[in-house]
Amino acid sequence: MQYDPIKKSLGTVFNRTPKLRILFYKLLDILLLRAWYVRREIKTWAGDPKVRNDRRRAMLDAGSGFGQYTYFLSGLNPFWFTNAVDVKEEQIADCTAFFSKINRGNVLFEKADLTTFNYPDKFDLILSVDVMEHIADDEKVFRNFYDSLTQQGMLLISTPSDQGGSDVHDHETTSFIDEHVRDGYNINEICEKLKRAGFRRTEASYSYGPQGKTGWRLSMKYPILMLNTSRMFFLLLPFYYILAWPVALIYNWLDMRSPHQSGTGLIVKAWK
Repeated sequence: MQYDPIKKSLGTVFNRTPKLRILFYKLLDILLLRAWYVRREIKTWAGDPKVRNDRRRAMLDAGSGFGQYTYFLSGLNPFWFTNAVDVKEEQIADCTAFFSKINRGNVLFEKADLTTFNYPDKFDLILSVDVMEHIADDEKVFRNFYDSLTQQGMLLISTPSDQGGSDVHDHETTSFIDEHVRDGYNINEICEKLKRAGFRRTEASYSYGPQGKTGWRLSMKYPILMLNTSRMFFLLLPFYYILAWPVALIYNWLDMRSPHQSGTGLIVKAWK
């Protein structure tokens, strides 16, 4: 399944004006369950008095893509600085232009390969959302993340798990997303890799439990399948979401408030 062309098509539609793009970000924040988990963890980190009361904080959006999470990070505090990097030059140019239009001066976008990106002791928070499943040499990236964090810094990762992440449930099933180099991480495996990279403490938990998986199918999988069949389904999307979105939101809400022994997603935190 080709996911990137769909994202690009949607981005083109919503990129016509800054207001439309901000609306798109807000829709993604509501629609994507991973955004619920990621935003909750960032708010918890930013709400710590030791963090909140410091006007000199630096954050890294590692794999910034369309800029959804960079927009959120840069809005936390006008004095905090966000460095956003992506391997795709067109994404960097697009985001640079947009953030300039909305006068977000506390952001810098750079084209960078995370396997070589290393800024020792620079960032208080490193965010990596749905990126590591795209990178084969993940342990090299983890070492770069470790080096680039300040002494009390935190790494936050959202990634598919091996419990059905990328909609893979057995050895015969192919990934729902063609661009992935791995279908998902084992929860113990990713923590061990982070410890080998130098991190002293890690925490990992499952996201997308039974409720979240149902919500994801309604809000993401089925629409993407339709759009890959024909772009004509763009015309039907508003009508589909009128029916499916309220149900998906209920499932997402339930997922956020339920403990999960397993799940198709992982939320991983690590400290230097």
